[in-house]
Amino acid sequence: MKETNLFLKNSSNMARSLAGKAAQAAPKQAVANGEALPLADTLSHVDALSHVNAWVFDLDNTLYPADCDLWPKIDQRITLYLSHLFGLDGMSSRALQKYYYQRYGTTLHGLMEEHGIGPKEFLDFTHDIDRSSLLPDLALASAITGLPGRKLILTNGSREHASRTAGALGLEAMFEDIFDIADADFVPKPAAANYVRFFERHAVDPARAVMFEDLAKNLIIPHERGMTTVLVVPKPGQMDHREAFEIARGEATSYIDFVTSDLARFLKALASDAPDTADV
Repeated sequence: MKETNLFLKNSSNMARSLAGKAAQAAPKQAVANGEALPLADTLSHVDALSHVNAWVFDLDNTLYPADCDLWPKIDQRITLYLSHLFGLDGMSSRALQKYYYQRYGTTLHGLMEEHGIGPKEFLDFTHDIDRSSLLPDLALASAITGLPGRKLILTNGSREHASRTAGALGLEAMFEDIFDIADADFVPKPAAANYVRFFERHAVDPARAVMFEDLAKNLIIPHERGMTTVLVVPKPGQMDHREAFEIARGEATSYIDFVTSDLARFLKALASDAPDTADV
């Protein structure tokens, strides 16, 4: 508990420091207030993705929109888990949770590193949520089905969570496999080791793969390894449940190749008989 109190005391300073460092990673293509800005002087995304044979998708806030209530439910469960574990009030638990998240990539990784917490109980508890708000996304299912090549999910969550969530969206059958946090030996994105394990496990050639993500920081390593990168953002005016420090706003980035606020439409344009005029 003494160690925990020290973490809590330093959490706000650590958060400001890490947020400042993240802001220094300046992107070239801008995202302003959640709105995807036009991409100038580039090939259409249809041409730019014609070489791709592996389509890699993040799960949370990517395959479902950022205004969905799913992530807030998980977030609240994580806070509750820490409250029970350390005997903390809600505010202190949440501060500790975000400290771990920013320092280690996930709260779970922080708990494993700092306290030797086993992952199964944490994952089972935090992903035990009601998914009834999710409805089958027929447009996205059709668009993913039409993609040429392999389709994979790469998530910092558990396999069960990804499977149940994709199933509720009507998407589970479209994916060859799920690479979850256990497959990554609990080293989360954006750590390079996570992607290396993914490439090796699924024999993915980064130069012929594309990564879809809602967090810009999780696209840095994929871009460095040769993947085409697509940042998925909320539609203009759409509620965004993510933390402010997670959202790229008005920054320029060299590691984001495309930005879209409509994943289904972006993918649908890649069908051989579709025009290359999708609004991305």
